[in-house]
Amino acid sequence: MSDSDLSELYQSIILSHNKQPRHYGVLTGYTHQAEGYNPLCGDKITVQLRVEGEQINEIQFESAACAICKASASIMTEAIRSKHLSEVQQLGAHVAEILSTDRSTDLAEDGDLAALAGVRKFPARIKCAILPWHTLEDALRGE
Repeated sequence: MSDSDLSELYQSIILSHNKQPRHYGVLTGYTHQAEGYNPLCGDKITVQLRVEGEQINEIQFESAACAICKASASIMTEAIRSKHLSEVQQLGAHVAEILSTDRSTDLAEDGDLAALAGVRKFPARIKCAILPWHTLEDALRGE
C-alpha cells in the first residue's frame, strides 16, 4: 500500500470515529471520572469508566472538541473496553509512542490506533489526540 493510500485510509478512520463516535454519552454507575481540557484550542472531554477489580467493564466519553480529539477518544474507548488495567497502561504508552516517534504502524496489529500516526504530520494537533488518553489516566488515578 502506498503512503498516499495509507494516509487516505488513516484519514477515513479518523473521520468515521469523529462522525460516529463509539461509546459516546454519559455512563451511569461509573466508578471513575475525569475531565480534560486543552486551553490552547478549547478541547474539553469527560471520560467515565466502570472498573471492577482490575478490569474496565464500561467506558463512555463526552466532548466539545475537534475532530481529532473526538476520534482519538472514540478509538480509545474501543481499544480499552474490557481490558485489564495493566493492558490499558501499555496501550497508553503505545499511543504516546505512535504520536511522538516515527514508529511505523500496522493496521493488522494496531487496529484503528494506527490511524493516530497520521496526526504526526500536524505537530500542533498531537495534544488534541493525546488529551483523551491523559484524561483516562487521570480518571484511573482518581484525579
